[in-house]
Amino acid sequence: MTKKIAVLPGDGIGVEIIAEALKLLDALKNDGLDVELTEAPVGGAGYDAAGKPLPDETLALVKQADAILLGAVGGPQYENLSRELRPERGLLGLRSELELFANLRPAILYPQLADASSLKTEVVAGLDIMIVRELTGGIYFGEPRGIRKKDNGEREGFNTLVYSESEVDRISRVAFDIAMKRGKKLCSVDKANVLEVSELWREVVENVGQEYKEVELSHMYVDNAAMQLVKWPKQFDVMVTKNMFGDILSDTAAMLTGSIGMLPSASLDANSKGMYEPIHGSAPDIAGKGVANPLATILSVAMMLRYSLDQPALADKIDTAVGRVLDKGLRTPDIMAQGCKEVGTVEMGEAVLAEL
Repeated sequence: MTKKIAVLPGDGIGVEIIAEALKLLDALKNDGLDVELTEAPVGGAGYDAAGKPLPDETLALVKQADAILLGAVGGPQYENLSRELRPERGLLGLRSELELFANLRPAILYPQLADASSLKTEVVAGLDIMIVRELTGGIYFGEPRGIRKKDNGEREGFNTLVYSESEVDRISRVAFDIAMKRGKKLCSVDKANVLEVSELWREVVENVGQEYKEVELSHMYVDNAAMQLVKWPKQFDVMVTKNMFGDILSDTAAMLTGSIGMLPSASLDANSKGMYEPIHGSAPDIAGKGVANPLATILSVAMMLRYSLDQPALADKIDTAVGRVLDKGLRTPDIMAQGCKEVGTVEMGEAVLAEL
Protein backbone atom coordinates (compact mmCIF):
# COMPACT_ATOMS: atom_id res chain seq x y z
CA MET A 1 0.00 0.00 0.00
CA THR A 2 1.40 3.38 -1.02
CA LYS A 3 2.39 5.61 1.88
CA LYS A 4 1.91 9.36 1.52
CA ILE A 5 4.77 11.59 2.65
CA ALA A 6 4.33 15.34 2.94
CA VAL A 7 7.64 17.06 2.19
CA LEU A 8 8.10 20.51 3.73
CA PRO A 9 11.54 21.95 2.81
CA GLY A 10 10.87 25.24 4.62
CA ASP A 11 13.53 27.92 4.79
CA GLY A 12 17.28 28.47 4.74
CA ILE A 13 19.28 25.27 4.39
CA GLY A 14 16.06 23.27 4.65
CA VAL A 15 15.72 23.30 0.86
CA GLU A 16 19.28 22.00 0.36
CA ILE A 17 19.22 19.19 2.88
CA ILE A 18 15.74 17.98 1.94
CA ALA A 19 16.92 17.65 -1.67
CA GLU A 20 19.53 15.09 -0.56
CA ALA A 21 16.99 13.17 1.54
CA LEU A 22 14.62 12.93 -1.41
CA LYS A 23 17.34 11.33 -3.51
CA LEU A 24 17.59 8.55 -0.93
CA LEU A 25 13.84 7.99 -0.81
CA ASP A 26 13.76 7.76 -4.57
CA ALA A 27 16.61 5.24 -4.57
CA LEU A 28 14.91 3.11 -1.92
CA LYS A 29 11.98 2.56 -4.27
CA ASN A 30 14.28 -0.04 -5.87
CA ASP A 31 14.16 -1.87 -2.53
CA GLY A 32 10.38 -1.97 -2.51
CA LEU A 33 9.63 1.31 -0.76
CA ASP A 34 6.21 2.42 -2.01
CA VAL A 35 5.79 6.11 -1.26
CA GLU A 36 4.13 9.15 -2.80
CA LEU A 37 5.93 12.44 -2.14
CA THR A 38 4.17 15.81 -2.19
CA GLU A 39 5.92 19.11 -1.41
CA ALA A 40 4.34 22.14 0.25
CA PRO A 41 5.52 25.44 1.79
CA VAL A 42 5.77 26.09 5.52
CA GLY A 43 7.42 28.67 7.77
CA GLY A 44 8.80 31.68 5.93
CA ALA A 45 8.12 29.94 2.63
CA GLY A 46 4.50 29.51 3.73
CA TYR A 47 4.24 33.21 4.53
CA ASP A 48 5.73 34.12 1.15
CA ALA A 49 3.32 31.80 -0.66
CA ALA A 50 0.08 32.32 1.26
CA GLY A 51 0.57 35.08 3.82
CA LYS A 52 0.86 32.80 6.84
CA PRO A 53 3.46 30.31 8.13
CA LEU A 54 1.11 27.32 7.98
CA PRO A 55 -0.99 27.67 4.81
CA ASP A 56 -4.37 25.94 4.73
CA GLU A 57 -3.30 23.72 1.82
CA THR A 58 -0.18 22.62 3.69
CA LEU A 59 -2.20 21.77 6.78
CA ALA A 60 -4.67 19.75 4.71
CA LEU A 61 -1.78 17.87 3.07
CA VAL A 62 -0.04 16.92 6.33
CA LYS A 63 -3.32 15.76 7.88
CA GLN A 64 -3.78 13.29 5.03
CA ALA A 65 -0.16 12.13 5.00
CA ASP A 66 1.27 9.04 6.72
CA ALA A 67 4.45 10.92 7.63
CA ILE A 68 5.95 14.39 7.26
CA LEU A 69 9.55 15.23 6.34
CA LEU A 70 10.52 18.76 7.38
CA GLY A 71 13.65 20.75 6.59
CA ALA A 72 13.79 23.87 8.77
CA VAL A 73 11.97 27.15 9.31
CA GLY A 74 13.07 30.70 10.00
CA GLY A 75 15.17 33.53 8.66
CA PRO A 76 16.21 37.08 9.55
CA GLN A 77 13.93 38.56 6.89
CA TYR A 78 10.90 37.45 8.89
CA GLU A 79 11.95 38.74 12.32
CA ASN A 80 9.93 41.96 12.09
CA LEU A 81 6.66 40.19 11.33
CA SER A 82 3.99 40.06 14.04
CA ARG A 83 4.37 37.03 16.26
CA GLU A 84 1.54 35.02 14.73
CA LEU A 85 3.09 35.35 11.26
CA ARG A 86 6.65 34.33 12.11
CA PRO A 87 7.96 31.06 10.62
CA GLU A 88 8.23 29.35 14.00
CA ARG A 89 4.46 29.62 14.45
CA GLY A 90 4.12 27.29 11.48
CA LEU A 91 6.21 24.68 13.25
CA LEU A 92 4.27 25.03 16.50
CA GLY A 93 1.04 24.86 14.51
CA LEU A 94 2.07 21.56 12.91
CA ARG A 95 2.84 20.06 16.30
CA SER A 96 -0.43 21.25 17.79
CA GLU A 97 -2.75 20.48 14.86
CA LEU A 98 -1.33 16.96 14.40
CA GLU A 99 -1.08 16.30 18.17
CA LEU A 100 2.59 15.35 17.84
CA PHE A 101 3.14 15.12 21.57
CA ALA A 102 6.20 12.84 21.72
CA ASN A 103 9.50 14.21 20.45
CA LEU A 104 12.29 11.64 20.18
CA ARG A 105 15.79 13.08 19.95
CA PRO A 106 18.60 10.53 19.84
CA ALA A 107 22.10 11.75 20.68
CA ILE A 108 24.48 9.16 19.26
CA LEU A 109 28.21 9.69 18.86
CA TYR A 110 29.50 7.90 15.81
CA PRO A 111 32.92 6.46 16.72
CA GLN A 112 34.39 8.16 13.65
CA LEU A 113 33.45 11.57 15.13
CA ALA A 114 34.79 11.12 18.66
CA ASP A 115 37.44 13.78 18.03
CA ALA A 116 34.79 16.25 16.83
CA SER A 117 33.04 16.31 20.21
CA SER A 118 33.70 19.26 22.48
CA LEU A 119 34.39 16.80 25.32
CA LYS A 120 37.27 14.38 25.83
CA THR A 121 37.00 11.17 23.87
CA GLU A 122 36.93 8.97 26.97
CA VAL A 123 33.94 10.94 28.29
CA VAL A 124 31.79 10.60 25.17
CA ALA A 125 33.00 7.47 23.36
CA GLY A 126 30.04 5.11 22.92
CA LEU A 127 27.46 7.79 23.76
CA ASP A 128 23.89 6.73 22.93
CA ILE A 129 21.10 8.72 24.62
CA MET A 130 17.43 9.03 23.72
CA ILE A 131 15.77 12.21 24.94
CA VAL A 132 11.97 12.01 25.01
CA ARG A 133 10.52 15.52 25.05
CA GLU A 134 6.86 16.36 25.61
CA LEU A 135 6.03 18.57 22.64
CA THR A 136 2.49 19.96 22.70
CA GLY A 137 2.12 21.21 26.27
CA GLY A 138 4.04 23.25 28.80
CA ILE A 139 5.08 26.87 28.64
CA TYR A 140 5.26 27.03 24.83
CA PHE A 141 1.52 26.44 24.54
CA GLY A 142 0.13 27.43 27.95
CA GLU A 143 -2.52 30.14 28.31
CA PRO A 144 -2.77 32.93 29.30
CA ARG A 145 0.27 34.48 27.65
CA GLY A 146 1.23 37.85 26.26
CA ILE A 147 2.65 41.28 27.04
CA ARG A 148 0.65 43.69 29.15
CA LYS A 149 0.98 46.96 31.02
CA LYS A 150 1.02 47.06 34.80
CA ASP A 151 -0.82 49.73 36.79
CA ASN A 152 2.37 51.82 36.91
CA GLY A 153 2.64 51.75 33.11
CA GLU A 154 5.56 49.31 32.98
CA ARG A 155 5.24 46.46 30.51
CA GLU A 156 5.61 42.83 31.57
CA GLY A 157 5.65 39.61 29.61
CA PHE A 158 3.91 36.50 30.94
CA ASN A 159 3.64 32.84 29.98
CA THR A 160 1.91 29.93 31.67
CA LEU A 161 3.55 26.59 32.45
CA VAL A 162 0.80 23.98 32.79
CA TYR A 163 0.55 20.19 32.44
CA SER A 164 -2.39 17.88 33.04
CA GLU A 165 -2.06 14.37 34.46
CA SER A 166 -3.05 12.83 31.11
CA GLU A 167 -0.34 14.74 29.26
CA VAL A 168 2.36 13.56 31.66
CA ASP A 169 0.97 10.03 31.66
CA ARG A 170 1.11 9.58 27.89
CA ILE A 171 4.63 10.98 27.41
CA SER A 172 5.83 8.88 30.34
CA ARG A 173 4.50 5.71 28.73
CA VAL A 174 6.32 6.51 25.49
CA ALA A 175 9.56 6.94 27.44
CA PHE A 176 9.09 3.77 29.50
CA ASP A 177 8.30 1.75 26.35
CA ILE A 178 11.49 3.01 24.70
CA ALA A 179 13.50 2.26 27.84
CA MET A 180 12.17 -1.31 27.81
CA LYS A 181 13.68 -1.75 24.33
CA ARG A 182 17.02 -0.24 25.33
CA GLY A 183 18.94 -0.38 28.61
CA LYS A 184 15.87 -0.30 30.90
CA LYS A 185 17.00 2.95 32.54
CA LEU A 186 14.86 6.10 32.55
CA CYS A 187 15.74 9.47 34.06
CA SER A 188 12.86 11.92 34.44
CA VAL A 189 14.01 15.54 34.47
CA ASP A 190 11.99 18.19 36.30
CA LYS A 191 12.29 21.09 38.75
CA ALA A 192 10.11 19.69 41.52
CA ASN A 193 11.94 21.64 44.23
CA VAL A 194 10.46 24.95 43.05
CA LEU A 195 7.64 24.25 40.54
CA GLU A 196 4.27 22.76 41.47
CA VAL A 197 3.81 21.55 37.90
CA SER A 198 6.99 19.53 38.35
CA GLU A 199 5.67 18.07 41.59
CA LEU A 200 2.69 16.73 39.63
CA TRP A 201 5.01 15.61 36.80
CA ARG A 202 7.14 13.56 39.18
CA GLU A 203 4.12 12.01 40.91
CA VAL A 204 2.55 10.89 37.63
CA VAL A 205 5.84 9.49 36.30
CA GLU A 206 6.23 7.51 39.53
CA ASN A 207 2.70 6.11 39.18
CA VAL A 208 3.29 5.04 35.56
CA GLY A 209 6.59 3.50 36.64
CA GLN A 210 4.71 1.04 38.84
CA GLU A 211 3.64 -0.69 35.61
CA TYR A 212 7.24 -0.94 34.37
CA LYS A 213 8.98 -2.77 37.20
CA GLU A 214 11.92 -3.75 34.98
CA VAL A 215 12.85 -0.14 34.27
CA GLU A 216 15.18 1.61 36.72
CA LEU A 217 13.55 5.03 37.22
CA SER A 218 15.48 8.02 38.56
CA HIS A 219 14.70 11.73 38.87
CA MET A 220 16.97 14.72 38.35
CA TYR A 221 16.51 18.48 38.56
CA VAL A 222 17.00 20.13 35.18
CA ASP A 223 19.95 22.28 36.23
CA ASN A 224 21.80 19.21 37.51
CA ALA A 225 20.83 17.27 34.38
CA ALA A 226 22.45 19.94 32.21
CA MET A 227 25.61 19.71 34.28
CA GLN A 228 25.64 15.90 34.24
CA LEU A 229 25.24 15.82 30.44
CA VAL A 230 28.55 17.63 30.20
CA LYS A 231 30.24 15.93 33.15
CA TRP A 232 29.24 12.26 32.64
CA PRO A 233 26.79 11.86 29.75
CA LYS A 234 27.08 8.09 29.49
CA GLN A 235 25.20 7.69 32.79
CA PHE A 236 22.01 8.36 30.79
CA ASP A 237 20.11 5.96 28.57
CA VAL A 238 16.61 7.43 28.15
CA MET A 239 15.61 10.84 29.49
CA VAL A 240 12.04 12.19 29.62
CA THR A 241 11.14 15.79 30.31
CA LYS A 242 8.76 18.63 29.59
CA ASN A 243 8.76 20.79 26.49
CA MET A 244 11.13 23.65 27.34
CA PHE A 245 13.58 21.52 29.33
CA GLY A 246 13.76 19.02 26.48
CA ASP A 247 14.39 21.80 23.99
CA ILE A 248 17.43 22.96 25.96
CA LEU A 249 18.83 19.58 27.02
CA SER A 250 18.61 18.01 23.55
CA ASP A 251 20.61 20.88 22.04
CA THR A 252 23.19 20.44 24.80
CA ALA A 253 23.39 16.72 24.02
CA ALA A 254 23.78 17.58 20.33
CA MET A 255 27.15 19.16 20.91
CA LEU A 256 28.41 16.03 22.66
CA THR A 257 28.05 14.21 19.34
CA GLY A 258 30.40 16.51 17.45
CA SER A 259 27.85 18.66 15.65
CA ILE A 260 24.20 19.59 15.81
CA GLY A 261 24.26 18.73 12.11
CA MET A 262 24.29 15.04 13.04
CA LEU A 263 21.08 14.86 15.08
CA PRO A 264 17.73 13.74 13.66
CA SER A 265 14.40 13.82 15.46
CA ALA A 266 10.92 12.34 15.34
CA SER A 267 7.70 13.90 16.62
CA LEU A 268 4.95 11.29 16.99
CA ASP A 269 1.24 11.21 17.68
CA ALA A 270 -0.59 8.44 19.56
CA ASN A 271 -0.70 6.27 16.41
CA SER A 272 2.98 6.68 15.41
CA LYS A 273 2.25 9.13 12.63
CA GLY A 274 5.21 11.43 12.76
CA MET A 275 7.02 14.50 11.57
CA TYR A 276 10.74 14.00 11.01
CA GLU A 277 13.31 16.77 10.95
CA PRO A 278 16.92 17.62 11.80
CA ILE A 279 17.17 19.66 14.98
CA HIS A 280 19.69 22.21 13.70
CA GLY A 281 17.36 24.86 12.28
CA SER A 282 17.54 26.92 9.09
CA ALA A 283 21.11 28.24 9.53
CA PRO A 284 20.62 31.35 7.37
CA ASP A 285 24.32 32.23 7.67
CA ILE A 286 25.27 29.27 5.46
CA ALA A 287 22.12 28.94 3.37
CA GLY A 288 22.84 28.76 -0.33
CA LYS A 289 26.54 28.05 0.14
CA GLY A 290 26.28 24.30 -0.36
CA VAL A 291 28.11 23.44 2.85
CA ALA A 292 25.25 22.36 5.16
CA ASN A 293 25.49 18.88 6.66
CA PRO A 294 22.62 16.73 5.27
CA LEU A 295 23.29 13.76 7.57
CA ALA A 296 20.80 14.77 10.29
CA THR A 297 18.09 14.95 7.64
CA ILE A 298 19.15 11.65 6.11
CA LEU A 299 19.08 10.06 9.57
CA SER A 300 15.63 11.60 10.09
CA VAL A 301 14.52 9.65 7.01
CA ALA A 302 15.82 6.51 8.72
CA MET A 303 13.72 7.34 11.80
CA MET A 304 10.69 7.87 9.55
CA LEU A 305 11.19 4.46 7.98
CA ARG A 306 11.53 2.90 11.43
CA TYR A 307 8.70 4.57 13.35
CA SER A 308 5.99 5.51 10.81
CA LEU A 309 6.53 3.43 7.68
CA ASP A 310 7.35 0.06 9.29
CA GLN A 311 10.52 -0.41 7.25
CA PRO A 312 13.22 -1.16 9.87
CA ALA A 313 15.47 -2.98 7.39
CA LEU A 314 15.63 0.09 5.13
CA ALA A 315 16.24 2.29 8.18
CA ASP A 316 19.19 0.08 9.12
CA LYS A 317 20.45 0.34 5.56
CA ILE A 318 20.60 4.14 5.78
CA ASP A 319 22.27 4.07 9.21
CA THR A 320 24.91 1.67 7.86
CA ALA A 321 25.50 3.82 4.76
CA VAL A 322 26.11 6.91 6.90
CA GLY A 323 28.63 4.99 9.00
CA ARG A 324 30.48 3.82 5.89
CA VAL A 325 30.71 7.35 4.52
CA LEU A 326 32.19 8.55 7.79
CA ASP A 327 34.61 5.60 7.71
CA LYS A 328 35.87 6.91 4.38
CA GLY A 329 36.78 10.23 6.00
CA LEU A 330 34.25 12.42 4.23
CA ARG A 331 33.26 15.43 6.32
CA THR A 332 31.18 18.56 5.90
CA PRO A 333 32.76 21.68 7.49
CA ASP A 334 30.91 21.30 10.80
CA ILE A 335 32.51 17.90 11.48
CA MET A 336 35.80 18.42 9.64
CA ALA A 337 38.87 16.88 11.27
CA GLN A 338 42.53 16.61 10.39
CA GLY A 339 43.25 13.96 7.78
CA CYS A 340 39.68 13.95 6.43
CA LYS A 341 38.28 15.22 3.13
CA GLU A 342 35.96 18.20 3.27
CA VAL A 343 32.86 17.91 1.11
CA GLY A 344 29.70 19.93 0.54
CA THR A 345 26.03 19.16 0.96
CA VAL A 346 25.53 17.49 -2.42
CA GLU A 347 28.78 15.48 -2.25
CA MET A 348 27.87 14.13 1.19
CA GLY A 349 24.37 13.21 0.08
CA GLU A 350 25.63 11.48 -3.03
CA ALA A 351 28.24 9.58 -1.00
CA VAL A 352 25.49 8.15 1.24
CA LEU A 353 23.44 7.37 -1.86
CA ALA A 354 26.38 5.48 -3.36
CA GLU A 355 26.74 3.39 -0.18
CA LEU A 356 23.11 2.28 -0.41
